[in-house]
Amino acid sequence: MRHRIDHFAIGAETLEHGVAALSEALGVEVPRGGKHDAMSTHNCVMQAGNESFLEILSIDPEAPEPGRARWFTLDEPATRRKLAERPRALCWVVNTDDLDAVVAASPVDLGEVVPFKRGERSWRLTVPADGHLPEGGLLPAFIEWSPGAHPSMGQQDLGVTLDKIVLSHPEPARLRGMLAALQIDHLAEVEEGPQGLAFVLNSPKGTVTLD
Repeated sequence: MRHRIDHFAIGAETLEHGVAALSEALGVEVPRGGKHDAMSTHNCVMQAGNESFLEILSIDPEAPEPGRARWFTLDEPATRRKLAERPRALCWVVNTDDLDAVVAASPVDLGEVVPFKRGERSWRLTVPADGHLPEGGLLPAFIEWSPGAHPSMGQQDLGVTLDKIVLSHPEPARLRGMLAALQIDHLAEVEEGPQGLAFVLNSPKGTVTLD
C-alpha cells in the first residue's frame, strides 16, 4: 500500500479567525475553499508541497445541523472551548490507495468509511460515528480519492510547505507501535511529553510551528 500525507487541518472558531491567525503567523492569506454539506463545515485551503494541502476548517454557520456528529470533534464542548481561544492544530489525513485494507488491518477503530462528492471528484474518508479523533488526533484519518490529479494541484501555492508533523505522547513507544502497525511511522515524528499535535511549516516568515 502507498501512504503519504494528504492534508492537515487547523481548526478555527470561524474561518475569518483562522485566516487572520495564519496570516499573522505565516505571512500569507489562505484562500476560501468549499463547503462540506454532509458535515455542515467549510474550509480555506492552499498547497503545502508534495501534493498535500493545508486546510482551515470550521463549522459553517449558514448550514443546517448535519444530523450526525461533525468530523474531527468539532461538536465537542472541549474542542469548541479551545478553538474559541485560538485556532489550533486539529488533525492530519493520510492518503492511501487501499482504504479498505487500512481499516481492516488497523489496531484501533478508525471509524466508518464515509463517501463524499463535490463536483466530479469523490473521496472516501474514515470518520468515527461519534466524531471523535483516534488517539485524540495523533492518529490520522485516512482518505482515498477518485482517479485524477490530487486536489492540491488546483489550489494556490503561496510559498508555504509542510516540513514535518510532530506528535507528542506520554508513552511514545506505544504510539510509535500504532503508527508502525498502520505503516505510517515514516510520516510523523514522535516525542515524549504531554499529548499534542503540531505542524512545522516553512513559510515566507521562516519556520513556523502551528499547534
